[in-house]
Amino acid sequence: MSVPGWPPRALVLTAGLGTRLRPLTYARAKAAVPVAGVPLVTRILRWLRSHDITEAVLNLHHRPETLTSLVGEGRDLGMSVRYSWEQPILGSGGGPKRAIPLIERDPFLIVNGDTLTDVDLQALWAEHQRSGATVTMALVPNLAPDKYGGAVVDREGWVAGFTRRGSGVESFHFIGAQVTAHAAFALVPEGEAGESVIGVYPIMMQERPHVVRAFVTQASFLDIGTPRDYVDTNVAIAAVDGIEPWTRGARVKVASSARVVRSILWDDVTVGEGAVLEECVVTDGVTIPAGARYTRSAIVRGENAELIIAPI
Repeated sequence: MSVPGWPPRALVLTAGLGTRLRPLTYARAKAAVPVAGVPLVTRILRWLRSHDITEAVLNLHHRPETLTSLVGEGRDLGMSVRYSWEQPILGSGGGPKRAIPLIERDPFLIVNGDTLTDVDLQALWAEHQRSGATVTMALVPNLAPDKYGGAVVDREGWVAGFTRRGSGVESFHFIGAQVTAHAAFALVPEGEAGESVIGVYPIMMQERPHVVRAFVTQASFLDIGTPRDYVDTNVAIAAVDGIEPWTRGARVKVASSARVVRSILWDDVTVGEGAVLEECVVTDGVTIPAGARYTRSAIVRGENAELIIAPI
């Protein structure tokens, strides 16, 4: 299918603090965490490349080195990748505003750096071009309104408003892919933080009702929100990839008398003699002492090499 203006340039939102995923995000930026052995950002960029998108911008703030060391200039992925640096963090409205000079083309694609989906990006783009919208959001039926807020869609397919989680109003869940015009961020002051869905989009919609278009789809969607979500997503993706979900990263050393059960080990992990790990996530550089036992725990190396332990 030939779609005018395709392929676009993409902005991948990777600057977030990953607060819900703590303590795992003390070790890496959220988009840099391994999912079934492959960093999330790598999976997202490969997905974009599979749609013939070869130019992307990543915005950076929290633990930026964990992303740049993985992606570099994007050559290994067949892409050209540039970076938009944020200090302080600028949010889902201010971040794209900062990145627009690097993206240049109008409109452009924005994808979240903490979710995985298989939405048809060309169809999303085509709907945006057909409708004349300023923003077109990829949406699925909101099956968990107690967990997620949503978009309210009118009979003509336009987003009429947004709901907060637990509201009970029938809505659709935004799955992290959207096409936007530069004008969508005109209301965000230069260099200041701002939000899109809870900030500038509702203001635009008040001024002109038919400005945010709904692209309703049945695409898959996986959220890497909390440590529990992270483990569940590893299991789901590993099943698709046909591999075991309990992966081990580079330079991992497990003593012969140690027992590691249904656990994910990142890079440079050492597990001492007689130690037991059951249903744990162990992040970069952690040494599990001999004889230690942890169950359903996220284990992170602190600044002074102390272990930070949190339940999963």
